[in-house]
Amino acid sequence: MAPSSSSGLTFKLHPLVMLNISDHFTRVKTQLNPPPSSCANGNNPSSGDATFPQDFRVYGCVIGAQKGRTVEIFNSFELLLDPTTDTLDRSFLEKKQELYQKVFPNFYVLGWYSTGSEANESDMSIHKALMDINESPVYVLLNPAINHAQKDLPVTIYESEFHVIDGIPQSIFVNASYSIETVEAERISVDHVAHLKPSDGGSAATQLAAHLTGIHSAIKMLNSRIRVLHQYLGAMQKGDIPCDNSLLRQAASLLRSLPAAQSEKFNEDFLMEYNDKLLMSYLAMITNCTSNMNEVVDKFNTAYERNSRRGGSRTPFM
Repeated sequence: MAPSSSSGLTFKLHPLVMLNISDHFTRVKTQLNPPPSSCANGNNPSSGDATFPQDFRVYGCVIGAQKGRTVEIFNSFELLLDPTTDTLDRSFLEKKQELYQKVFPNFYVLGWYSTGSEANESDMSIHKALMDINESPVYVLLNPAINHAQKDLPVTIYESEFHVIDGIPQSIFVNASYSIETVEAERISVDHVAHLKPSDGGSAATQLAAHLTGIHSAIKMLNSRIRVLHQYLGAMQKGDIPCDNSLLRQAASLLRSLPAAQSEKFNEDFLMEYNDKLLMSYLAMITNCTSNMNEVVDKFNTAYERNSRRGGSRTPFM
C-alpha cells in the first residue's frame, strides 16, 4: 500500500470526473468486446475468435483550479497513448488543452487519470511526462472492478514525492485524501443518471412503482412518528409523565414553522394549483393523442398513395 501524502494539500473531486472516467472505460470496453448480436456476421468468421484483454486501461487528463492549498478537480478529457511505447500523443494533448483553455480559461491541467486496481511502476513514466505542464501533477485512479462489500468510492488520488530508498532518491506515488465537492447542476445530473434506468433492468412501470413505494414508506414513517409525539404530549397533558419544558418548546417551534393549512386562502390556492396540474395533464394527453393520430394518418396516406400508383387513382384519406 502506498504511503500517505505529506504535502498538506486539500483535494476536492467533482462527480463529473468520475462519470467521465467510467464512461470512457465502458465505451472502450464495449468497443473491444462488442455484444454477440452486433459482432455475429456471416461475412466475418473471425469476429467470434476475438479475445478481450482483461488488463486494458484508459487514460486521460484532469483539469481544475488551485486556490492556495486547495486543489479542486472539475473536469477531464481523454488522452491517446501508444501501447507499444507507453508514450502520450503530445500533439493531441496540446490541442485538447488549447481547446479547453478557450472554453474554461480558469481551468488548468492538474494531472491525469487511469483505471486499475492500484498504481503500477509503469505509471511513473506517464506521470513524469506531464511534469512539463504541471510540476506536481496528481494521479486519479478509478478501480472498475465491482466490489459489493466496498462502501467507499473506488477512486484513489496519488501524488508523487521523492523518498530515499536504499540510499537512492526515487519518485514514488503516495496516497492523498480527498472529498467530494458538488454544485447544483452536478447534483441534478447525478440524480438524473441514477434514476435513468433501474439497476435490475426493469421497465418504466417498475421504476415508477419503486418510486411510489419509497414515497409511501416515507409518509408511513412520518405518520408513525407524529403519532408517537401526539401520544407523548397527550400523556404529558394528563399528568401521566412529568412535564418537559425543553421538549414542549421544540414542539411549539416545530408547529409554528408549519404553514397554516386550515384557511380559506389555502383551500383556494390548493384547488387552483390542483386544477392547473390536471389541465396540464389533459393537454399533454391530448397532444400525445393528436401526434399519434397524425402519424397514423401520414402512414395511411402513404400506403394509399403507393396503391394508387399501381392500380389507379384513389382519393387519400385526409
